[in-house]
Amino acid sequence: MGRLINWQARLVTYMADCRALPFQIGSHDCALFAAGAVAAMTGHDPAAEWRGRYTTHRGGLRVLRRAGFWDHIEVVATQFPEILRIEALPGDLAAINTIDGPALGVVQGAAIYVLRPDGLGLVPRNAATRAFRVE
Repeated sequence: MGRLINWQARLVTYMADCRALPFQIGSHDCALFAAGAVAAMTGHDPAAEWRGRYTTHRGGLRVLRRAGFWDHIEVVATQFPEILRIEALPGDLAAINTIDGPALGVVQGAAIYVLRPDGLGLVPRNAATRAFRVE
């Protein structure tokens, strides 16, 4: 897997498509949003085996735990090399803490794209607790 030649344009298109999509567990949640960004950049969907298999947060955790993972952050950590947060480049993935638990976003310069209940949002890049290189 590697980033496609036109990964930047593909990522911009993906983000524009996600801009107004509401958060929906199992179809447009933070894990599937991050995986969709990876798919846009690389042509490979790292969440393909989990898409359509859960509709609740609890159900998602159950599916992941049956596969041997604690949560979606652990899945990302097994698929992508972890890097220092300050080394994260546009298109890399970042974990952040939220009131609902850990979430995933996509690094873009000084900010991280994240999902909010009403669509795409931004948080400062220094909100990242972990970062992962998408190669």
